[in-house]
Amino acid sequence: MKKNNALLVTGGAGFIGANFVLYWMLNNPNDKVIVLDALTYAGNRENLASLKENQNFVFVEGNICDTSLVESLLQKHQIDTIVHFAAESHVDRSITGPDAFIETNIIGTYSLLKAAKKIWIDQPVEFGNAPIKHRFHHVSTDEVYGTLEPNDPAFTEDTPYAPNSPYSASKAASDHLVRAYHHTYGLEVTTSNCSNNYGPYHFPEKLIPLIITNILNDKPLPVFGDGQQIRDWLYVEDHARGIELVLKNGRIGENYNIGGHNEWANIDIVKLVCEKMNQAFRDNSKLKKQYPLAAKAIGGKAQDLITYVTDRAGHDRRYAIDATKTNKELNYAPKESFESGIERTIEWYLSNMAWWKVLI
Repeated sequence: MKKNNALLVTGGAGFIGANFVLYWMLNNPNDKVIVLDALTYAGNRENLASLKENQNFVFVEGNICDTSLVESLLQKHQIDTIVHFAAESHVDRSITGPDAFIETNIIGTYSLLKAAKKIWIDQPVEFGNAPIKHRFHHVSTDEVYGTLEPNDPAFTEDTPYAPNSPYSASKAASDHLVRAYHHTYGLEVTTSNCSNNYGPYHFPEKLIPLIITNILNDKPLPVFGDGQQIRDWLYVEDHARGIELVLKNGRIGENYNIGGHNEWANIDIVKLVCEKMNQAFRDNSKLKKQYPLAAKAIGGKAQDLITYVTDRAGHDRRYAIDATKTNKELNYAPKESFESGIERTIEWYLSNMAWWKVLI
């Protein structure tokens, strides 16, 4: 990548996308970042409010399926790097309404690839006599690999795809399209498959923010089935740093797993959050006044809100990422432990009620 880049970040107002944009602009302040986001239910311009006065930041409300719009942005801003986050991502929603997942995750990714091929390969823009060196980075998920038994080794980049939900199937299809555009047309691509993210700006329907906000509102803490589903968890800022390393040092055409080496059963996460919430409220009169409904946490018994509910259809039992390739090739390792990351996440939600209150 050249010294100063122009990035098009799709889905940059969503949870992971916004955290990436904030991280990138802090650590690469001379780069220009254009965010393209359709502002569906999980997209929120307030996630990027701190960048409103930044001259290197541009926000565009629009859909990745609008190929002409994408082409115009690539040309107008001389984009050399696309970082593609935009996706429908909630498994439960994909089970009850898969159409949006097919449209956004498959057709949307195809639209971006088509635009990138046209502007970068078919009609290449040049700086003087030198063509722009381009990169299409696709952000994917560990769910494309399917499910693991308790003693199975973790997913590697060579694990065969075996998606089990409409969400993961749509992401697997988009991964294959990105790979095909590299091998068929020479588009310079990289793909990263990450484990479950958590941290600031996480939409409250997801497990960790749901547990935090439900405790604050004295609502039940729903746990699917027996709660023994295992996931590998990654603090969102560690994910952003991993993508940065892939963009700057990753090999063209390669996939990189970005994981936390941090497997937890869902029920143990819920219990940990309860414990941390109890601690946060203990002897803190300011929090008690701010969140009077958090009666169980105030009383040190947030875990009494745990409620087991019917398991979701086709619920994968375990995901685990083997990030050895990324660690060795790119010198990547997460900085946050799960406990420190959970503490930072809880502190953020306690301090940003105005952000999440309107979403629940």
